[in-house]
Amino acid sequence: MKVPLCKVEEIPDEGVKTADFFGRELLILKSDGESKAILNYCMHLGGPMKREKDKLVCTWHGAEFDCAKGTCLKGPARPDSRLIVLPTQVENGVLTYVYGE
Repeated sequence: MKVPLCKVEEIPDEGVKTADFFGRELLILKSDGESKAILNYCMHLGGPMKREKDKLVCTWHGAEFDCAKGTCLKGPARPDSRLIVLPTQVENGVLTYVYGE
């Protein structure tokens, strides 16, 4: 299955672009030059995330996650928790979710 998410040129070098993914909000961003699509859902209690430089921070309780890998940097989320980073690739200038290919 392939689902186009957005044109790569629309992804800001800093900050995020949001996109709908089957009724869920994605945060689309660049980290270390790579485009990422991350579900906007904190692994602590499901709160929304905001970008602060190279990390995503939960607006409810302040849990912090690495933008590049989605790994937890600071609680109250569990230390072994990770954000949901979707598998993507760029096809004809469009960031595309790719599953089962």
